[in-house]
Amino acid sequence: MSRHSEKGSESSSGLTRNLLAPGDGLRQWWAGLSRVQKWGFGVIGFGLLALLPLYTPGFLDTPGISFGGTMAQFSMIAIIAIGLNVVVGQTGLLDLGYVGFYAVGAYTVALLTSPDSPWNIMGLGGFFSSDWAWLSCVPLAMAVTALAGLILGTPTLRLRGDYLAIVTLGFGEIIRLLADNLSDITNGPRGLNQIAYPRLGEKEGLPEGVFSNGNSAGDANYGTWWFWLGLVLMVGILLLVGNLERSRVGRAWVAIREDEDAAEVMGVNTFRFKLWAFVIGAAIGGLSGALYAGQVQYVAPPTFNIINSMLFLCAVVLGGQGNKLGVIFGAFIIVYLPNRLLGVEFLGVNLGDLKYLFFGLALVVLMIFRPQGLFPVRQQLLAYGKSAKNLLRNADESKAAA
Repeated sequence: MSRHSEKGSESSSGLTRNLLAPGDGLRQWWAGLSRVQKWGFGVIGFGLLALLPLYTPGFLDTPGISFGGTMAQFSMIAIIAIGLNVVVGQTGLLDLGYVGFYAVGAYTVALLTSPDSPWNIMGLGGFFSSDWAWLSCVPLAMAVTALAGLILGTPTLRLRGDYLAIVTLGFGEIIRLLADNLSDITNGPRGLNQIAYPRLGEKEGLPEGVFSNGNSAGDANYGTWWFWLGLVLMVGILLLVGNLERSRVGRAWVAIREDEDAAEVMGVNTFRFKLWAFVIGAAIGGLSGALYAGQVQYVAPPTFNIINSMLFLCAVVLGGQGNKLGVIFGAFIIVYLPNRLLGVEFLGVNLGDLKYLFFGLALVVLMIFRPQGLFPVRQQLLAYGKSAKNLLRNADESKAAA
């Protein structure tokens, strides 16, 4: 290689490092914090995030749509991204049909609560009364979706790479086609309407509560309330997944992701741990589907197409596979950018309609300069990491003193 080409490559790599230094610096700063400090900053960060719909900065507002509605959509996609990150980012399983689990969760709630469904259980009293129906159906939706993940994963998770991707892609399409063709159950392409939602804050001005679409005025509208509910669920999912990452299960997932054959040689039951990841990811996707069904109160097959599945995967890739907070940031980009550009015209073209073009270009640029994502996961010892670092540091200090 000539000196000119070496200088050119050095200058380009230096430019790349300078451009990406802020993201790396933030990641390293976060990794250097103690667990108590991370909890403190996490509480403050999520608290400020919860206040965004009420005190929205002008540069962040979405003029074409309610900012509360945008944030409600963000919370749903963020939960999906966390669940997909367990499958793709933590375990390394390429799932292209994750939208199928999203659809199963949404249709479970719709079939149990919509008056258009032959399986409607509203009015039976107890937890299935109109006030508690949606909340009662959420764990059912997660259980049904987890069962769907178990049924799909048991015969297919012995496949790897492209073959697994094709199978999951087919699963997503099968769910959509079943919803479209089982007219006697799912009402076909017409969908299921009047789905149950949480009944809270009912009063004279809001007879159907704060979560109903009748609460459309002001900053604390129904979109804001759905965002707050989604934020609470998101924090719960993050705590669950974080504990799993630091456990034996999480270490097995990382081992499978890095080298499945080596993990199996070392005694890891790779099939069992992959199946766990698949089922857990499916249950989280079902939770987000239940959230979607309650918020929109209408479920139809076109919502669960393959394009949306690609957008979910795009959020994980953009944010950084394996990084929980990174994929949440990726979900925010996926939701916020089209809503921010909604109604903005350039040369007679509505920029909000070009979201797929923008995301495609973003992925191309990312794969060239940052294939690990904006906030890649920091590889470190997942168990007793700080103890091992302190032990090595003390050994170095002893050698230096000797």
